[in-house]
Amino acid sequence: MQTSHFAPRQFLPETIDLTDTTQLAPVFDKLQAKLDAVASVADLEAWLRNHSEVCAALAESSSLTYIAMTCQTDDPEREKAYMHIVEVVDPWLKPRQFALMQKLSQSSAFKQLPPFYEVFRRSVETQVRIYREENVARETEIAKLTQQYQKISGSMTVQFDGQEQTLARMARIQEEPDRPRREAAWKTVADRRLKETDKLEELFDQLLVLRNEIAYAADYSDFRAYTFANYERFDYTPEDCLRFHDAVEHHVVPLVREMQEERRRKLAVDKLRPWDLAVDPDQRPPLHPFTASSELLEKSHQIFSKLDPRLGDYYNILRKQELVDLDNRKGKAPGGYQSTLSESRVPFIFMNAVGTHRDVETMLHEAGHAFHALASREQPLHAYRGAPIEFCEVASMGMELLAAPHLRAFYSADDARRAQRDHLEGIIKFFPWMATVDAFQHWIYTHPGHTRDERAQYWLSLMDRFGGIEDYTGFEKARAHVWHRQLHIFEIPFYYVEYGIAQLGALQLWQASRRDLPSTLDHYLAGLSLGGSRPLPELFKTSGLAFDFTDKTIAPLMRNVKEALLELAS
Repeated sequence: MQTSHFAPRQFLPETIDLTDTTQLAPVFDKLQAKLDAVASVADLEAWLRNHSEVCAALAESSSLTYIAMTCQTDDPEREKAYMHIVEVVDPWLKPRQFALMQKLSQSSAFKQLPPFYEVFRRSVETQVRIYREENVARETEIAKLTQQYQKISGSMTVQFDGQEQTLARMARIQEEPDRPRREAAWKTVADRRLKETDKLEELFDQLLVLRNEIAYAADYSDFRAYTFANYERFDYTPEDCLRFHDAVEHHVVPLVREMQEERRRKLAVDKLRPWDLAVDPDQRPPLHPFTASSELLEKSHQIFSKLDPRLGDYYNILRKQELVDLDNRKGKAPGGYQSTLSESRVPFIFMNAVGTHRDVETMLHEAGHAFHALASREQPLHAYRGAPIEFCEVASMGMELLAAPHLRAFYSADDARRAQRDHLEGIIKFFPWMATVDAFQHWIYTHPGHTRDERAQYWLSLMDRFGGIEDYTGFEKARAHVWHRQLHIFEIPFYYVEYGIAQLGALQLWQASRRDLPSTLDHYLAGLSLGGSRPLPELFKTSGLAFDFTDKTIAPLMRNVKEALLELAS
């Protein structure tokens, strides 16, 4: 990784150790003194630039330790450095940051800031309203528990084919035509996950207690209400989410079950089983887009350069500065993510690539996030260089769809069409899963005191409501605990409906690109360049999209996706 400050520091010393609170203390004393001395709007804007510089530097320091830890969860030194941030630095920072925000919100100049600061002002007022000093220790404990979830997940391996395998590598077997082998692999992984059931249930119970305590301390009726405020969901409500679930059940679930019935017929099986869901129904071998991660890197660059030279230039920054860790390996945390190094104003992409088409989709997705970080890097406030997640995910999911016509970089013409069809089918299948995960959390946090068995039973009722036609007979316990693999439920509660809202935006982007690609890309990049400087509906509007997740938007989009699937199958 080769990074440097995007702009020279004007306030922070170049040599400061941002993990040493004794060195940070004078910085916050100086910020407090300067804020006390603010006498005009111009003074306050100068102060905000200094504060933004400090926030960016601290965010990058934290990101670097998190990246290092997730790249090798079994390295005790990396874990120690990350836990120092969690246990020492963050708890020290939070009350000091709050004191500054509280003082800021009381400043007469703060209320006189020009309209550009409207979103920032709203955010500060919310932070001040919900902050409670006694919650800092609880948040620290939650961070420690979620790190344990990462560790448990990263440590899971199985013996298969005579050797130790990560669960990410085992997932590839589910795409193979050999049904008995898929079944054996699925059972092996399911058994391995079930060995951690009690440990994960206990961990989640501890998280529930802490999260409910945080909500009550902040004077909220439950953790759902607290989280909607904490996530600054100003533009929709829990009731809107419940209506979204209903729309998915009405417009999407029947389509998924129809697709699965076609899959069952093509596979010529009496019942569709869990190990029949990822294999190609026409019994073709799995798509094999690349062998080495260097190939993934190079061919992705070809795609972005063809799509738009501006995107090719952005992606080249990642390549030249080595801002990627792509390969799957033992001890590496699961999943994939993009993290922004806030002071350098560059993105970092983390993946677990094993040579599947899903890896290509993940790269396109995380690159979309990376483009967002780069497009908004000129925003003057650190707070504006990030956007609401509902729009961040439009950047990533939209990029998956915009890049899809260029998949010939990885495949033959037939395989590229197959990949596009698989992707669109995956989008359709995603919505019911999103609704399941989101509805589960709505129930969990509005039913304090529920038992583990009640939790499992409610999860199963959601699987019945939103699930497909696959038969879990004999594996009921595995079905009741499928949610254990969804890291968002453990680590980032309620952070999942955003994907559904964003996917509707991404599908609108895809629709527009089929009519006028250059104009769509212009709108896309214009929206990304705003970062988080405007309210969520305005970010969508700038990108040429409607901020809507009702039947009005979902029904026509599903019809268009179904038509596109028929075109790709012909």
